[in-house]
Amino acid sequence: MSRFALPDVYSEDLILLICGSAASRRSADTGTYYAGRGNKFWPTLFKIGLTPYRLEPKEFAKLPEFGIGLTDLAKEYSGSDARLRAKDDDPSSLLAKLDMIRPPVLAFNGKRAAKSFLESDQVSYGRQEHRIGASIIFVLPSTSGAAARYWDIRYWHELAKLAGEFKADRSKEVGEGSVR
Repeated sequence: MSRFALPDVYSEDLILLICGSAASRRSADTGTYYAGRGNKFWPTLFKIGLTPYRLEPKEFAKLPEFGIGLTDLAKEYSGSDARLRAKDDDPSSLLAKLDMIRPPVLAFNGKRAAKSFLESDQVSYGRQEHRIGASIIFVLPSTSGAAARYWDIRYWHELAKLAGEFKADRSKEVGEGSVR
């Protein structure tokens, strides 16, 4: 495990903030999110319709154009989830980001970050019962190649449907606000 932080990616009008555990070694080496060869993140975003085309890891900074932001719970470390310790996580920093950005949806890419942030060993995939501030909490199967045995794109489709509802609501607000 090494010290490294990928930059947060967000804008004020996000629909969805996706939070991973920490940058993988490959992501840290390349300075890009979800860069591992077996990682399904970028193809999944396209397949479920959250992006209009398949982005490459080096294009991660474009995600706010599609209402998506990125962060990690352990910003100061990189490596596998198995090597992360609870003290590596910074839940207060994530709470501050949620308070500042106020995304309608916070999605955890994998249970590890969700369990740590929510301080619970009992976390299931999908929409969670409670919110954090204004944000609906959603837990997704990790896109990491190391977590392939847990992969189920169904939850990612559910997330895309939820995000689509917020996008539609915002489009109505913009449309209604511009007509006089």
